Amino acid sequence: MYLYNLTLQRSTAITHAVHGNFSGTKSQEIMVSRGKSLELLRPDPNTGKVHTLMSMEVFGIIRSLMAFRLTGGTKDYIVVGSDSGRIVILEYNPAKNALEKVHQETYGKSGCRRIVPGQYLAVDPKGRAVMIGAIEKQKLVYILNRDAQAHLTISSPLEAHKSNTFVYHIVGVDVGFENPMFACLEIDYEEADSDPTGEAAQKTQQTLTFYELDLGLNHVVRKYSEPLEEHANFLITVPGGNDGPSGVLICSENYLTYKNFGDQHDIRCPIPRRRNDLDDPERGMIFVCSATHKTKTMFFFLAQTEQGDIFKITLETDEDVVTEIKLKYFDTVPVASAMCVLKTGFLFVASEFGNHYLYQIAHLGDDDDEPEFSSAMPLEEGDTFFFAPRALRNLVLADTIESPYVKGEFGGALGKIKAAQHNVLLKSLGADDTEEQKNLEKKVQEEQLTAIWELLRQQEEKFMVGSKEELQEQLRLYRS
Repeated sequence: MYLYNLTLQRSTAITHAVHGNFSGTKSQEIMVSRGKSLELLRPDPNTGKVHTLMSMEVFGIIRSLMAFRLTGGTKDYIVVGSDSGRIVILEYNPAKNALEKVHQETYGKSGCRRIVPGQYLAVDPKGRAVMIGAIEKQKLVYILNRDAQAHLTISSPLEAHKSNTFVYHIVGVDVGFENPMFACLEIDYEEADSDPTGEAAQKTQQTLTFYELDLGLNHVVRKYSEPLEEHANFLITVPGGNDGPSGVLICSENYLTYKNFGDQHDIRCPIPRRRNDLDDPERGMIFVCSATHKTKTMFFFLAQTEQGDIFKITLETDEDVVTEIKLKYFDTVPVASAMCVLKTGFLFVASEFGNHYLYQIAHLGDDDDEPEFSSAMPLEEGDTFFFAPRALRNLVLADTIESPYVKGEFGGALGKIKAAQHNVLLKSLGADDTEEQKNLEKKVQEEQLTAIWELLRQQEEKFMVGSKEELQEQLRLYRS
């Protein structure tokens, strides 16, 4: 017996997107996850059009996706967290135009389980280690290295588990070439779980926890943990080493906070809101995704709110100590599940709903008259800044990746078929109906059949129903 798996219409929604040099050349590519498939896209820097290089089914659910590059390397690898209970590292082979499996390490049961890692992935910015975490309790760290033949190697997993702990996000902290470090948003529910009154749950605070991988002793330690004032939803890594001050930006409700070790004190800045916003003014504002752009001389972040507004975030420093956070309204695009800033000057937006877009960054927003908001500006607690959204000014649409959706006409046709099915069921239940009632019911069914046939005939190529008799035959299947 031979079994075939054939997808009639592939998923067009993008759940994850990462960029890098996957082919080993200097061209920038984007690896996107479409739920159960991986697709490699290459934007043409000359024309601005997006070309699909390859697509591969993984026959599983992709829960997380990250790109990393070994120190001194010239190409990026892809690490995948899925429902398989395994961590998988893939390499793109341009000669075969295919993804090749470099490593596949099993660590747990298959399935999307809350204590089996796979939901979160974080990579050390220098490519020395990767942390894969579960929603609850379990976190594993793998050390990445090269062998004598310059092939990628992966170590046995090092545990960083903590019981009774929920994880919200994990990122790798850029600490240069010191011991790799990972930052986690966690919440300890042990006291809340044992308190039947619910008071402990109200007092439970979210914590920012740093895990350090000691490369000399080959184990992971919880180096530092600090409770947070506001509930946070995700973290942004700040470039470190020779490129920046290191640390993390904490994106929480209504506030953006910078944290780091040492003499660095917390820098906190409100998230600006739309002026004359039609939404509930009491509703909190959060960032939902971000992208980082880094060169040898500067770096900045683009962070998007749940209303689609993008802000450019920069940090003012004084001898590697951050003194000020600056936010500036950049542009408004559809709400994204992932954004990528390419070195070729493009912004890729993987929309949560509808089409996906590639924008050319025409301006960095430094020379316009848009007001710049700063953490140094005096504000009362609870107050915020306001801005006025506008049409695109810094971004220019270069290409669109179509993401078809089920149109209303198709939904209407299905609705009428369901209605016909429902009438047939009523008929079987009403065997004692009078002759007049039966004739009326027959007439209604005929009218519905005619309406459905007219609708399908207008879009014959889409629905591929050849004749009215064929439609009747399909409806008989509902009666049987």
